[in-house]
Amino acid sequence: MLGTAGCVPLAGYAQLVGASAIPEPLDGVWGLRLDPQLTEQPLRPGDKPVTSAIADSVTTTADTDVSLKGHAQLRRYASIVKGDALHYDVDTDKVDAYGQVRLVDNGNVFDGPDAHFYVEANEGYMSVPKYRFHLTGGWGSAQRVDMVDSERTVVHHGTYSTCQCESDPAWYLKASEFDIDSGSDEGIAHNGVLFFQGVPLLASPWLSFPLSGARRSGFLPPTFSISSTNGVDVALPYYFNLAPNYDLTLTPRIMSKRGEMLTADYRYLQPNDSGTISLAWLPHDAITNTDRYSIALKQNWDFGSGFGAYVNYNRVSDSTVVTDLASGVAFPTGSTTLYQQEAGLTYSNGPWSVLAREQRWQAFTSDSTYNREPQVNVKYARYNVGGFDFGAEADATRFTISSADATQGSRFVFNPYVSYPIERPGWFITPKLAWHFAAYDLTTIGSDAPAGQPKTFDVNVPTFTLDSGMRFERSVRLFGQSYIQTLEPRLFYVYTPYRNQAFAPLFDTATADFGLAELFMPNSFVGNDRVSDANRVTAALTTRFIDASNGDERSRFVLAEQYDFRTPRVTLNTDDAIGTVARTSVIAGASYKLGAGFSAEQAVEYSQANHYLTNAEAGFGWSPASREVLNVAYRYTRANTTLDYQPVNQFIVSEQWPLMHNVVSVARVNYDMSAHRLIAGLLGLQYDADCWSLGVAFEKYTNATSSTTSPSTGTRVLMQLQLKGFSQVDNGLLNQFRANVPGYTPATTETEPASRFSDYP
Repeated sequence: MLGTAGCVPLAGYAQLVGASAIPEPLDGVWGLRLDPQLTEQPLRPGDKPVTSAIADSVTTTADTDVSLKGHAQLRRYASIVKGDALHYDVDTDKVDAYGQVRLVDNGNVFDGPDAHFYVEANEGYMSVPKYRFHLTGGWGSAQRVDMVDSERTVVHHGTYSTCQCESDPAWYLKASEFDIDSGSDEGIAHNGVLFFQGVPLLASPWLSFPLSGARRSGFLPPTFSISSTNGVDVALPYYFNLAPNYDLTLTPRIMSKRGEMLTADYRYLQPNDSGTISLAWLPHDAITNTDRYSIALKQNWDFGSGFGAYVNYNRVSDSTVVTDLASGVAFPTGSTTLYQQEAGLTYSNGPWSVLAREQRWQAFTSDSTYNREPQVNVKYARYNVGGFDFGAEADATRFTISSADATQGSRFVFNPYVSYPIERPGWFITPKLAWHFAAYDLTTIGSDAPAGQPKTFDVNVPTFTLDSGMRFERSVRLFGQSYIQTLEPRLFYVYTPYRNQAFAPLFDTATADFGLAELFMPNSFVGNDRVSDANRVTAALTTRFIDASNGDERSRFVLAEQYDFRTPRVTLNTDDAIGTVARTSVIAGASYKLGAGFSAEQAVEYSQANHYLTNAEAGFGWSPASREVLNVAYRYTRANTTLDYQPVNQFIVSEQWPLMHNVVSVARVNYDMSAHRLIAGLLGLQYDADCWSLGVAFEKYTNATSSTTSPSTGTRVLMQLQLKGFSQVDNGLLNQFRANVPGYTPATTETEPASRFSDYP
């Protein structure tokens, strides 16, 4: 059951804020004022707090003791002792209370039959108490409670919970002893048992838990799943708050089909360096009969004066370890067969930037990604020097690869440029001249190299571009709303003469995508091994509608066409069709917002050179209220060399939507309309109560490492339980919900501002 009838919530009190907290004058400016709440006023040096006593009858011995009977109260600053009868010893500053005793001390409230308390020292004890730690929200009952000082309390044979339902809490912790330390914001249970809905979940001789939402060492919410590849899968992370600037998370994990696994995640942050280390170790996988591991290391250093360094090291035991052993932090919907291992030095100061690095890749397929052993890259850029912008890039790299039958060698690149931007209100024009020089010194020549491949040669390619644009604005009124409409035409021309580059190996170069971002690129390739010949013009027209009251862009429409005056001849590979680099195409796109929470985007690209649709995207998002999100998208990309001649034709739907009180659904579907199969799917429910939450999800995923044409799939059922006030940090399922649903918003627990006087009766 998600709720229990007859639940009696605990009383909650909050400090007033704003106008309601201002004292009200009673009789003029200089008279008394009525304060609507108690507030803390620091004592002046040398002053002592006043002790006051109230009762139906009072008996005193001068300067010795006071006896109070009938509705007796003793008050001093933030401490109150109430009972049917009180005896206060002035010399020892001790009060003994009997009969319906209530003790309030620094926001902590204790109720019991008797109490014995040293007022100034905040020290004493109470028998058979019920208590509430108002500043932390915890409460419970015990055989005895000892107040050690203003911050520390020891509870003997008691219970602890943060649920508001006092009569039947959803969860509680029962222990032989609790050490509650509000100063260190930590509670420790000795010989504790954790109960949820009356069922014991966890028992331990020592349990640590935070008293607030601050970072504390302790157990994080466990994750539970059942999958087709791992079987029953349980992980219980423990978080070590080692210092404010570094921490460690250890996650023991048991998979019924594979065995026991341990994951360690370490993070640190210093003024001049930071880093993370993640290790996963499965000593013996019962399915593969191998030891399996993954290592991920990221480090960054700032040496000052523009100098820095970094390390990015990743290594795994085998190609499928990421998908087979992914935890709740990153459930896979895809995978990689390349793992980067890189270290470098950087320098940046004024117009100079320098990178020196060693870069290797751990690969498990016949991937053609080259190592850089090493690379030195230097860039220089100056702006508005007599109206001119100019700069250059110099790059020297030695390329290696693990394949014995592949071209390897060194390449030196020098790319200078100069431009003269002319910018005026409403228009701009920028002529630019660039030069590409590349010299190669090959050590080995692969079998796929062109016939007659030389070992040393160079390539020189000049490029001229002329970029221009204008901007017009006018005020319009549409559907009763005032807008600023812009009209922004842009014309871009590029001329690059043909140079034969067939002998240049493809060390780091691929065909560039063609979309709105690539319309104004002079080169059809990305990398330094190819420069496309071009005699091409790109014309684009953009209009935007901007809300005149707040500057919000409500809609944008773009129409662009790229036209080749001459058919390009340079291709990525010598046997590629010219159509792979022809840029005569039309692109149309639109984005707009209709009403509150609704937005949509569409874009389409049609190749006039090849007479087919190249790319198409359409989607919308609707979020009418908090935790109500619906996203629908369609993506199409025609098969090309980058996609290994496999088209993208996917329909994607994701949502977060309330179903009933405290119950929210979360879902995502990726469907391949060409292969007629589900690529990935997630269907989950999340229930959120005042002191606990439960997430359950069913997932189908694709392991793309097996092969491109027939990837393997798997399914899993996931569950995570969070007990608020005991462990509130999400380590898995909610992160998966965020990754799958753009705009996903987790449930938030509203906490009222608390004061030591919030329960001051």
